[in-house]
Order: sequence, then C-alpha cells, then structure tokens
Amino acid sequence: MPREAPYLAVADALRARILAGEWEIGERLPSRAQLAEEYGVGRNVTQRAMDHLIIRGLLEGRAGSGTYVRMPRERLRMVRSRHRERQGGPPSVAGMKERGRAGAWDSHSQARVPAPEAIAERLAISPGDLCVNTHYEFLADGQPVQLSESWEPMAITDGTPIVLPEMGPLAGKGVVERMRSIGVDIETVVELPRPARATQAQANLLGISVGDLVLQIERTIYDTDRRPVETADIVIPDVRREVAYEFVVDQP
Repeated sequence: MPREAPYLAVADALRARILAGEWEIGERLPSRAQLAEEYGVGRNVTQRAMDHLIIRGLLEGRAGSGTYVRMPRERLRMVRSRHRERQGGPPSVAGMKERGRAGAWDSHSQARVPAPEAIAERLAISPGDLCVNTHYEFLADGQPVQLSESWEPMAITDGTPIVLPEMGPLAGKGVVERMRSIGVDIETVVELPRPARATQAQANLLGISVGDLVLQIERTIYDTDRRPVETADIVIPDVRREVAYEFVVDQP
C-alpha cells in the first residue's frame, strides 16, 4: 500500500487536535515553523497541511496575522422539487428557500447562439441551430451557492415576449410558466446528477478551490410531445450545499 503523503498525516493530526478542542474557534494556531519542528517535517509540509484544512473550512488564514480555527461553515440543504417549483420562481431558486434563506440570482442571456454538438443532441436539434444561452449565478445570504448554464431553442421562443428568460413580462417566472404563456405545456423534467471537481472558472465564481468537489446536474425539460424545450448544466459546491430530491406521490 502507498504511504500517505506527509502533509496529509500532519493535516489529520491537526484536525484531531482541533476537534478535541485544543484550540478554540477564533484561536490562532502555532506558526508553521513551530509545527514543522513539532512534527519533524519541513515548513512546506505544514503549509500544505494548513492549506488542506483551509480548503475544507476548518481553518482560515489572515494576511499578516497567521492561521486561525474557523467558525464551522453551515452546509444547507437544497431541495429540488417540481411540486415546490409550481408555487413560483425559477426552478433553481424554488429549492433554495431553505431555513428562511431567500435565494437571489444574477443572469446574462445571449440570443442567436449556435448550439454546440452536445447541446444540440440534448435538445434534439441540429448542431449550429440558434439558441438562447443564459448563464446564472445563484446566491444565498450574498454567498455564491450555484451556477447554471441554460439553453433554449429559438425555434420555440423566437418572436415571443419570453425569448429572453430574465426579461419581458414573465422574467424570473421559470421555464414552466414562461412556456405555458406561449402554449407549450411542460410534462417532464429529467435530471442526471454526477460528482465532479471544480474547474478554474467554476472555482473563481463560487469562491472555492480548483478541484473541490461539486455536484453537476444535467437537466432537460420536455413538453407534452416529449420535445426538449430547455437543457441546463447546474453546478453546486458540495462544501456549501447538500441536494435532496422531493417527489409527490399521486393519490388514487
């Protein structure tokens, strides 16, 4: 069996001491030089160990001051539910109103974007067919908690008041209500969740580190004719959110 990297061994030892209460929340740890001497390793090893615990939310570094035990981060539950979405709001926001924390979001749409091959396949259109592409950044208490990139075929919405999802009379109302307003009834939502590691761009937007665990959800929405009307890639940082799926049981 391969031996554990020295910095991980030091990180595990420091984590155990923190959890045992040797250092209180807000208390500064010994310097990396002191810890290196204590553990018989180089300073770069203790620095990597501290960085490892900072990424995982156990420690925080303060410029010019040192490294401190951090207040535990709250990992909130995000409920994804078509039942709740029907009560109002965009699909991704409906599941974010947990524990009284209202969701907010920023968005940017661009019309007449040619569909990449993978997106075209998901939307059952030809590569290069024109779509509306919308990027979302979702916030909770001012903290980024989710990203989403949405694609809608312009063949469905072009020339209607809802062509841009976050503009017009139904801005912010979500795909179901927007499509219904132009006579398109939604019947099915398919979501395919996959674990992944944050890219540089995702890490920058979410305020996490490159390689941190994220949940990627590939979502496609279909109308009553099984025609895809929207597809989206959703990215949720694991360190801040856990995802629960809620289903309503049809009564006999």
